[in-house]
Amino acid sequence: PAHPRTPEHHDGTVEFREVTFAYPGAEAPVLDGVSFTAPAGKTTAIIGSTGSGKTTLVNLIPRLYDATSGEVLVDGVPVTQMDRATLTRAVGLVPQKPYLFSGTVAENLRFGRPEASEDELWAALDTAQATDFVSERTTGSGEDVRTGLESGISQGGTNVSGGQRQRLCIARALVARPRVYLFDDSFSALDVTTDAKLRAALGEYTQDATVIMVAQRVSSITEADQIIVLDEGKIVGQGTHHELLDSSETYREIVDSQITAEELA
Repeated sequence: PAHPRTPEHHDGTVEFREVTFAYPGAEAPVLDGVSFTAPAGKTTAIIGSTGSGKTTLVNLIPRLYDATSGEVLVDGVPVTQMDRATLTRAVGLVPQKPYLFSGTVAENLRFGRPEASEDELWAALDTAQATDFVSERTTGSGEDVRTGLESGISQGGTNVSGGQRQRLCIARALVARPRVYLFDDSFSALDVTTDAKLRAALGEYTQDATVIMVAQRVSSITEADQIIVLDEGKIVGQGTHHELLDSSETYREIVDSQITAEELA
């Protein structure tokens, strides 16, 4: 913006006001009239079937796309009116497909906050359930052997597993200490036990921030302060897990399908 606005308060509140988004040339919008508030210090979960608009919704907050109509606000200021650097510092995104850059583990973790100390890096790794595998990592050979935080990462993170890549990307977002954390299905590559441990640790680490979490597994979001149920780009349910079991047929169908799958397994 030519004349950027600065938020008067910095607690990380995110608000959607009648937000509609359509990709260029598309017949129908991906999101249609979406309105909700994600309060500071609370966890808001987004759930819905494939293609319901979950990832698109999250991507509007850091302006990877701009809403076709309506407004997305962070700390009371529309993101389109906020200075890009201010918005980038406020929002930390762990994307659906986690990506790492060539360099060391430490360099990747400091991507959002270069001045972070080693203690801060290890604290973030601990929360992300990544301490064990990072401390045991060794790359290189001969005189170029590097271990732990100084071990090497290949472009794209192809020399670590999918689950390790996800955990390192989560740690990278934690190191940056944003006011808004966006987790776009960021726990899908983790086993159920690691997922549960990570979410328990995450609650303490991010307790003062706004957390918005896209999830596929209902088990990942039952403790969320509020759950937004999306269907074909519209909000069809909003409330806690127990409230939605009573009030939302779409949510009950998602829960039933997953319980049935687990029982069959």
